[in-house]
Amino acid sequence: MADRLGILVGGGPAPGINSVIAAVTIEAVNRGLEVIGIYDGFEHLMKGKTDQVVHLTIPAVSRIHFDGGSILRTSRANPTRKPEDLSRTAQSVKELGLRYLVTIGGDDTAFAAARVSEALGGTVRVAHVPKTIDNDIPLPGGMPTFGFETARHVGTELVRNLMEDSRTTSRWYFVVVMGRKAGHLALGIGKAAGATLTVIAEEFASKPIPLSDPVDVLEGAILKRRALGRHDGVAVIAEGIGEILNPDELSKIPGVQVEYDPYGNIRLGEIPLATILKREVEKRFKSRGDKITIVDVTLGYELRCAPPIPFDIDYTRTLGYGAVKFLLSEPEDPRTQIGGLVCLVDGRLQAISFEELRDPATGKTKVRMVDLNSDHYQVSRYYMIRLDPSDLSNLTLLESMASLAKMTVEEFRVRFSKAAGVLTPV
Repeated sequence: MADRLGILVGGGPAPGINSVIAAVTIEAVNRGLEVIGIYDGFEHLMKGKTDQVVHLTIPAVSRIHFDGGSILRTSRANPTRKPEDLSRTAQSVKELGLRYLVTIGGDDTAFAAARVSEALGGTVRVAHVPKTIDNDIPLPGGMPTFGFETARHVGTELVRNLMEDSRTTSRWYFVVVMGRKAGHLALGIGKAAGATLTVIAEEFASKPIPLSDPVDVLEGAILKRRALGRHDGVAVIAEGIGEILNPDELSKIPGVQVEYDPYGNIRLGEIPLATILKREVEKRFKSRGDKITIVDVTLGYELRCAPPIPFDIDYTRTLGYGAVKFLLSEPEDPRTQIGGLVCLVDGRLQAISFEELRDPATGKTKVRMVDLNSDHYQVSRYYMIRLDPSDLSNLTLLESMASLAKMTVEEFRVRFSKAAGVLTPV
């Protein structure tokens, strides 16, 4: 009887999932393995249910690499929250007769995969394929997580359209983009589209932050833009701003409920960040008798199940092949004996131990944040229209902005000094 390999998907969707499933299935079958697709991530396994599976064959998956979404669906079910859930998950994997398991997911799924691997004690080898449009898994060599490039591509096209509408109608758009902790996607879209400015959570030094901090940045950018002769603009905002806002202040906003997912993360999808910021900025302009039109937009779900672009198809076919190659090979690193994360570095497949990915302080998977000192960020920052420290010493510009805000020069300088100094000067 052939050894059996299982595949499951955890976390949110990302372009390229089906391409991984196809590549894993094709390579595994060609190597004589039987392949089982497990529906809905860990959800059924942690309940002790082993009937939510499908037998995968090469004809069934040979053309799914072009498609968005996941033929195995996905879920955020967390088998590590309770010892009994982890135990049932391990037992379910054994009952399915799996010798190998491929997990496809982000940082939370990587953490769960590591714990499941440990619970199985080496009887089932696990390969994790890193997936997230947030691009926040610290892959070596600066490689993106799969799905990121497609999400950036689709998001850039949408923001370009909004920029044209903004210019045509002389209005502002606040566009919130997915990215729980790291602002890679927001920055990538904003930079590629040439948005007026991008605001990401990494720019705020001390956390949590009051709502007034990002509002000051946005208001200051609008005033500067007006002083330069333009009444339109597009601000791309990372949804991770919602996670660093003071939760007590957040919960007092009418219609906002702070809820958490199975991994203990704030459900950012339940926080209408774009609307909150829009209302606060509009309120400030209205208080001085000034009219401004702001349209709030949230991008995310439009990006997650988009058909993958060629980069992500190419990338994921290699990763899927690499997952099977890793599982069937002798480990180069003893720490990957029972499992590891598969990645591509300088065109070569590598496997990283789960231990190497773990943050010793939290015990969870490390998160790759935007490096504010990188040239990638600094170039993006240089092309934005937003308050800089130098703006507060440019008397001509400062007087114009203060006049628009109906403040004295000194009042403006005091009010917006923090917003202007949020970032390292370029």
